[in-house]
This record gives sequence, structure tokens and C-alpha cells, in this order.
Amino acid sequence: MDRPEIEIGFAPELQVFVAAAKRVAGARVKVDGVSTLGHVVESLGVPLTEVGELLVDGRPVRNGHIPAQGESVTVRPVARPQALAGPARFLLDVHLGTLARRLRLLGVDAAYENLDIGDAALAARSAAEQRVMLSRDRGLLHRRELWAGAYVYSHRPAEQLRDVLSRFAPPLAPWTRCTACNGTLRAADKAAVQERLADGTERSYDVFAQCADCEQVYWRGAHHARLDAIVAEALSLSAGPAPARQGN
Repeated sequence: MDRPEIEIGFAPELQVFVAAAKRVAGARVKVDGVSTLGHVVESLGVPLTEVGELLVDGRPVRNGHIPAQGESVTVRPVARPQALAGPARFLLDVHLGTLARRLRLLGVDAAYENLDIGDAALAARSAAEQRVMLSRDRGLLHRRELWAGAYVYSHRPAEQLRDVLSRFAPPLAPWTRCTACNGTLRAADKAAVQERLADGTERSYDVFAQCADCEQVYWRGAHHARLDAIVAEALSLSAGPAPARQGN
């Protein structure tokens, strides 16, 4: 007996996950009459973290819908900004260190694994800490244990940051997090951090901040113009006011 066949079309944003032969609108796919539509979409390469509305013959259905002979399926991307069940907290894998630092620069809670601890451990941490897993590893985003996840589409840090801000619209509080460890920054008296400063820094700067967790010291150094530009662009995208700064 022939297996049921459906037609399926993916939004342009999702076609990067799909084999070339299945990217055309109305591509034909055999189904088994038992597996859910969510399973079918995943089997074609698209992580469910990237899937928004599913339409069958023009009507919305859930992931658990069982596709039947002749149905026409449309797979749309996640709507932006994406609503989360909790605060916008993130976990980034070993390949996204620059993105992690830029999110922290903006005051976004961004945990980062600088070692390759494996997909299972990352997914478990995402679930335990209720963090959105950000990754370019498609296999990782297929793991059921994830609390939430998102594919980072670009390999360029500036584009990655714009993508995450557009997708999740997290509240921004620039200059309030340690870019090294994700801890919170507090104003620091120059005398209190003097022993951590090189002679040139001590002579040239008077305003400092220090991480409450790792004790890293920050000041408005030679690279502040580049960081200011990153912050300014992010604030313009989110249309949020810039808070008073403590350091960089």
C-alpha cells in the first residue's frame, strides 16, 4: 500500500535547513500516517525552535497534527519578537564567544561555555537554568531537553547580535555586566582597585567599575569608541534609553 503524500512549503527563512529538492513550494513528501507534523518537519532538517505557525490547507494546526493524504502544509518561521515563558536569559555554545561578550556589554544575561562540553550537557544546562540555547549547531537545537533554543543564522558577530536582539527584544542595560564572566558591575573607587592597574592606566583614568563576581576592573580605555558604537546601534534597534555608564 502506498504511503500518504503531502505537499509542504517552507518560508524563505527556513529553507537554509532544507535539502534543495524540498525548498520549492509544494514539494511532495511521503508520510507514514502515524508521525506528527512536527516530526515530519524535523525529519526534513528544520529544528522546531525555528518553526512558528504551521498551516494545513490554510488553517493553523499544532505540531502534533498527523498529516493525511493530499494535505498542503505551510511552515512559517517564529514570529518576532518571540515571546518567552520567562526572562530573556541565554546560553551560548563554545563557538559564540564574541556574541556572548557583546550581549553582556548590553547588560543581557548571557552564560557562555568556553569548552566543548557536548550537546547533552548544554541542553541539560539550558533546561536547568531556563536559558535560551543560542547555537549554530543544528543538531543541538533538535534536542528535546532544551528549555528553548534559537539558531544563530550568521557567522558575523555584528549580524548575530542584530538577529538575537530582533528575535527576542531583551531589555538592555549597557555597561552593567562583566563581559568576562557575566557578573554584575559596580562603581569602584580608584584607590580600591589601584593594585590591579598598570601604571599608565592609573595615571590616565579616574572612573572605574569592578565585577562583583570575578573582580575584573573596567575603565573607559582606548577601545571605548568601538564599544560605544556597538551599544549605540543596539539601543537604536531597541529604541531604548541609554543608562548612565559605569565603565567598559
